[in-house]
Amino acid sequence: MLMNLTDHTAHRPYPLPKGPWLMTQTWENLLFAHWPVNAAVLRQLVPATLELDTYDDQAWIGIVPFQMSNIHARGIPPIPGTAAFPELNVRTYVKHGGKAGVYFFSLDAANRLAVATARRFFHLPYFNAEMSVQVDEQSRVNYASRRTHRDAPPAVFQADYRPVSAVWHSQPGTLDHWLTERYCLYTTYQNTVYCGEIHHLPWPLQHAEAEIRANTMFEVPDGAPLLQFAQKLVTLIWPLHKLT
Repeated sequence: MLMNLTDHTAHRPYPLPKGPWLMTQTWENLLFAHWPVNAAVLRQLVPATLELDTYDDQAWIGIVPFQMSNIHARGIPPIPGTAAFPELNVRTYVKHGGKAGVYFFSLDAANRLAVATARRFFHLPYFNAEMSVQVDEQSRVNYASRRTHRDAPPAVFQADYRPVSAVWHSQPGTLDHWLTERYCLYTTYQNTVYCGEIHHLPWPLQHAEAEIRANTMFEVPDGAPLLQFAQKLVTLIWPLHKLT
């Protein structure tokens, strides 16, 4: 499966990165919950070295709870205790040099080694958290996260969510495609912009419903979020590289 992934690239907005991929992860039981936000407000929270990306002049912020499994470096089998854990990220959308990507405000995870590694080597705002995920026979996900990272602001997320449609694939030019089909992340460290490239097949999306019982990850805008669900997606991840 991993060897075949790189043979399927027609859906990508730009070619695969040069060089070998570094790591693979499988993302499972994932919810995209997105809210439109004021672009002027969001602009103040994103580094000036990155261009805020908008859809029809509208900025968006998203919260994405999911589980990760089969995590391992290229050529190395999964290591027990580090190969599977929940993650929760808060994100928006940016560009650099005209290339669209994701910018993370926070990433909470229930694995201390993964958090320490990502903070040191990927310069990403990862935080330790206590997390639980339960999935029933109808694919209903009960998800709970409480940040425990030392000297970090407290943050809680609790929700029940599930898919409510058959699988579909978003079409280029649509909002669903703009929000989900992104193949790199950007981060900054010591006034330098870094890019992390990823690859996967098109998102197998399903419409979703969710009851968000608690969310102090960010101030939620008014109105119901736009929701999508994805049951499983295999990803390849390349090393972080500096942009000049």
